Amino acid sequence: MNNFDLQRVYAIGKKEVAHILRDPFTLIFALGIPFILVTVFGLAVDFDVRDMPLAIRDEDHTSLSRSLKSTLEYSGTFKPFYDYKKNDLSEIISSENARAIMIIKSGLQKNSSIGVSTSVQFLFDGADNTIVSSLLSYMSGLESLVNRRLANQTLTPIKLETRFLFNHQLESSKFTVPGLTVVVLSIVSILLTALTVAREWENGSMELLLTTPASPFEIIIGKLAPYILIGITTVIFIYLNARLIYNLPFHGSHFTFLLGCLLFITAYLGQGLLISIVCRKQLMAMQFAMTSGLLPSFLLSGFIFPIENMPTFFHYLTMIFPARWFMVINRSLFLKGTSILDLIPSFIGLIIINIAFIGLASLIFKKDLEP
Repeated sequence: MNNFDLQRVYAIGKKEVAHILRDPFTLIFALGIPFILVTVFGLAVDFDVRDMPLAIRDEDHTSLSRSLKSTLEYSGTFKPFYDYKKNDLSEIISSENARAIMIIKSGLQKNSSIGVSTSVQFLFDGADNTIVSSLLSYMSGLESLVNRRLANQTLTPIKLETRFLFNHQLESSKFTVPGLTVVVLSIVSILLTALTVAREWENGSMELLLTTPASPFEIIIGKLAPYILIGITTVIFIYLNARLIYNLPFHGSHFTFLLGCLLFITAYLGQGLLISIVCRKQLMAMQFAMTSGLLPSFLLSGFIFPIENMPTFFHYLTMIFPARWFMVINRSLFLKGTSILDLIPSFIGLIIINIAFIGLASLIFKKDLEP
């Protein structure tokens, strides 16, 4: 066995540095991508709860109820936006218009003024554990803030009562399983086309395919179709796993669910195909697929960190990721039974992303066919 030689180590290191400097992608990936990810996720990840949409049902309409609403707005935790008077209180939460509902019963000020114990009820969206857990930690502080501001009115202290809709026991599985479904499907879908098609570029078979009379769009659809079937099969297995093993309820329409899955899978398959067309190397395609697929679907989809907590720029940035839209569809259908009409914005987002990815892939394929 040769002795350790620093000169050999130096020579190997020098050669590797020269190789990196000759390969701009390696240099960018090694230095630029980590910097960008740390910057983006460092700003986007925020555990503080602020400006949560709060629907208010005020049945008292007194100075006390108005003072209570202004106190909640002053706290910065909630953002009251209107009085909700419909009988079905869960409808506003299932439609994603509010994260919580505050119900002020009639007689609040009267009972408080004569020393009768009073309370205000909060209904929380139990389908999202991260938000609920954060809000619960704020409730005791909010209760103290409310009673301090009302102390000069010599009224009986008000108690804030909480209930949870759609996930009454705040079971973690009901929150994590639908979210993990989105993350797993996104990674599997994007890697299916990114690696498989990139392998064809490396083997030279893709160039032969481009010489056939088939149009770029026909090639893309022919490539995507088998993987769409594989993706739908994966969805069926995941669905059965969620229902049978985790005993997860499903309150929505199965047709709406399958339609959302189809658009979501196609979007990530199209993204993987676009990556493979641009990169044409398996290693490079895998790196891009993991960077643009795993991290955004895990951190910028609402799976762990609420999108409402992110700065305005990142709130809009998440709209370019299919996982952001399908996360809403998946959780809403499993736990809330939301109608397809309330999910139209999410479906429109997925359709636009599909058109963008498949259109770009077709455009680049067309350029490859040009002499």
